[in-house]
Formats: sequence, C-alpha cells, structure tokens
Amino acid sequence: MAFWEALVLGLIQGVTEFLPVSSSGHLVLMQHLLGWIKELPTEVLLTFDTTVHLGTLVAVLGVFWRDLLDILQAWGQGLRQGRPLGTPQARLAWWIALGTVPAALAGLLLEETFEKLFASPRAVGGILLLTAVLLLLGEFLGRRQRGLENLSWWEALLVGLAQAAAIAPGLSRSGATIAAAMLRGLRREEAARFSFLLSVPIITGTGLLQLLRLLGTEALSLSLPALLAGFAAAALAGYAAIRFLLNYVRQRPLYPFALYCAILGVLVMVLL
Repeated sequence: MAFWEALVLGLIQGVTEFLPVSSSGHLVLMQHLLGWIKELPTEVLLTFDTTVHLGTLVAVLGVFWRDLLDILQAWGQGLRQGRPLGTPQARLAWWIALGTVPAALAGLLLEETFEKLFASPRAVGGILLLTAVLLLLGEFLGRRQRGLENLSWWEALLVGLAQAAAIAPGLSRSGATIAAAMLRGLRREEAARFSFLLSVPIITGTGLLQLLRLLGTEALSLSLPALLAGFAAAALAGYAAIRFLLNYVRQRPLYPFALYCAILGVLVMVLL
C-alpha cells in the first residue's frame, strides 16, 4: 500500500466513521472501485484497518476526553458511596456499558455472517437505503425535547441494539444510534453526543481484537510511513467530522445525510 493510498483511505474512514453515512458502505464501494485494494494481502488489510480504527479512537477521545473523565469519576464516586445510579453522570456510565453489550455480542457471534455482505454491493446498497429511512424517521417522528439526564436504562439498551445492527455494512453506526435516540425524544445534539460516547468502548474493543489477530502474522509487511499516514488521516478527519456534526445538529436536521445515503445506495445497487 502506497503512502497516498493509505492517506486517502484514512481520510475516508475518519470522515465516514462519525458522519451518519456508513464507513462500511464506503469501504465496500472503495473495494469494488479500486482494484488495488483487492490485491492486498489479508495481513496488510488487517494491519491497516487496525491502525485507522486506533486513529478514529484518538479522534473521539480528543473531543470527549473531559466528558469521559467526568463520567468515570462520577461512576467511581457512586460506587464508593454505595449510590451507583445517584447522579446523571454516574447513570450515563452504566448506560454506556449497557448499550455496548449488544454490539459486543453481535461482533463476537455474528461477525462472519455480516462479513459475507461485503461481497454483495447490492445488499450494501439496500442497507444504505435503510440508513436513509432511519434518519428520516428520526427527524419526522422524534420529538427532540429531552436531554441525556432523562435517558432510561432500556432506552440506552435500545440505542445499543441499533449500534449492534450497524455491524451490517451499509448501516451507519452513528446514523442508527442517533436516529434511535431521537425516536426516544432526545434532542439532536444530545443524541449525537450519546452516539459518540457509546462508540468509545466498541471502537476500543474492535481495535484490541484486531491487534490480537495480528499476533503471529507479518504485521510489518505494511510500511511505517503508510501506517502513520492512515493513522493521522483517520484521527484528524474523524476529529473534524465529530466537531462538524456536533455543531451542525444544533441548528439543522439530518435530511442531507439521508439524501446522500439514499443516492449512494441507489448508485451502488445499479452500478456495482
């Protein structure tokens, strides 16, 4: 993998990981449009994928490190005082953990099933259309009046189930979780914030799992400059995407992202 190839893929991963447009759907599109990706050895692809996942983790930590620190402190204080759900921040820590469980189970039990969809552009195109529908439903049906402090445990689990479903390529993780939270009445900015906070454990777990898979392989077959380019591009692009979306949803609806997913889904189904 050349330096510029790693740079381009890192940028795409960083942007599409956090905007509600499906990073996995774009990965399928890139794999079918760029022949050189198909020719790369599995070890190289796994190494690069691990690297850009760590880059996106750095991006979300860079934006939310203060929030995460406050949440962890509230969680620890609640345990020490015997009131684990005593404050909104402490409850949020438990809700994030609870919302992570469905995606973790889906990743462990259903990964091979969903990976087969990567070979079917038409299926991915159809799932991109589903992302568009979810975003539209969130806008049309969501009351968008509540904050995270009003989120209940079963609503957090519901958003977690949406995150688990997003293991399917073409279903945007951020799009599905934001739409699910909006359908439960959360304001757009609060829904986006919970979506990004919920992504931290699953991105971390995915990165660690991939690192374990790299053990015993020729992980260094990918050049260090290419790895650094992909990592930096994913981190910077992801940071910018998170900041952009948080600012965007304060005042504007998600219709443009729904339209983009619908158009891309139709193009993928027709052209690939």
